[in-house]
Amino acid sequence: QVQLVESGGGLVQAGGSLRLSCAASGSIFGFNTMNWYRQAPGKQRELVASLTSGGITNYADSVKGRFTISRDNAKNVYLQMNSLKSEDTAVYYCNIRLYGALTVDYWGQGTQVTVSS
Repeated sequence: QVQLVESGGGLVQAGGSLRLSCAASGSIFGFNTMNWYRQAPGKQRELVASLTSGGITNYADSVKGRFTISRDNAKNVYLQMNSLKSEDTAVYYCNIRLYGALTVDYWGQGTQVTVSS
């Protein structure tokens, strides 16, 4: 079992910055990706950024050049969000996908990010 706890959300003005953190606990081994998703009211959850255990990153087009995903060990991942826009307002979720005999997803509880214009 893996538990994920996000922190760092809040209210910020457009053009500002926030840094989200996700702390994982439990057994994490083998190839995996740690990801940030977001879900705005009335919209589907979307992948914002991902980072593989091998260090490969991927970003949604809407956040490229503004958001940066990083991890400082196998269990902590961050999302630095700069030049925030009102359309970035959403609940942000940390996710880890473990690849093995089965592919298993774990999710955090989410953290609200609100960008005022």
